[in-house]
Amino acid sequence: MKRIFKQKLFFAFLFFAFIIALRFTGITSYFTLEAFKAQRTVFLQTVENHYLSSVLSYIVLYICVVVSSLPLALLLSLASGFLFGALPGTLYTNIGATIGGTISFLLYRYFFKDFVQTRYARKLKKINVALQKEGTTYLLSIRLVPLVPFFIMNMLISVLPISLTTFIWTTSLGIIPGTLVYAFAGRQLATINTLQVVFTTPVLMALGGLLLLALLPFITKKR
Repeated sequence: MKRIFKQKLFFAFLFFAFIIALRFTGITSYFTLEAFKAQRTVFLQTVENHYLSSVLSYIVLYICVVVSSLPLALLLSLASGFLFGALPGTLYTNIGATIGGTISFLLYRYFFKDFVQTRYARKLKKINVALQKEGTTYLLSIRLVPLVPFFIMNMLISVLPISLTTFIWTTSLGIIPGTLVYAFAGRQLATINTLQVVFTTPVLMALGGLLLLALLPFITKKR
């Protein structure tokens, strides 16, 4: 028992050390819209000359962002459309987000389960009730419309009575529409000054469509 506790404590230390290293060393200052625009020609040339390594680097970076909960997922999702094109960018973002989400799921389930259950007891009770009533439809709906940040949902879902397989496929499938919208919007990333400008009328309409899509199963069931 003591050995298991020591292992959990060790991995918890490594996890928080990793997050602190990324959050408080100033590394996020290099991942801004201004920095991206300043180096966009270099990025495009790198992708053109070293496509495979660029894709792998992007996926690894996205995994690190998801696991460490850094607020860079939106910028990276938009950048994928600019650098790789809308459809390939959607694919690469999906891979990175799914792998990163899976790692987070496992970390919270096996090392921070007690903390999550205690800290978010009320929210978990509501989510668990909805999950029992709606099943995997509910998991897909909360992925389709990310009203709650991605990393928080990974944390909350990790302590629910669902399998790892269910988490992986509902996450991967559920984030495709939203990721596709951001990748398409990211094609104009080099010409804007703030990320808020990306949310044009077509993008907002697409996000509204995702909301209706997420609500459709519940509306149909009620009727």
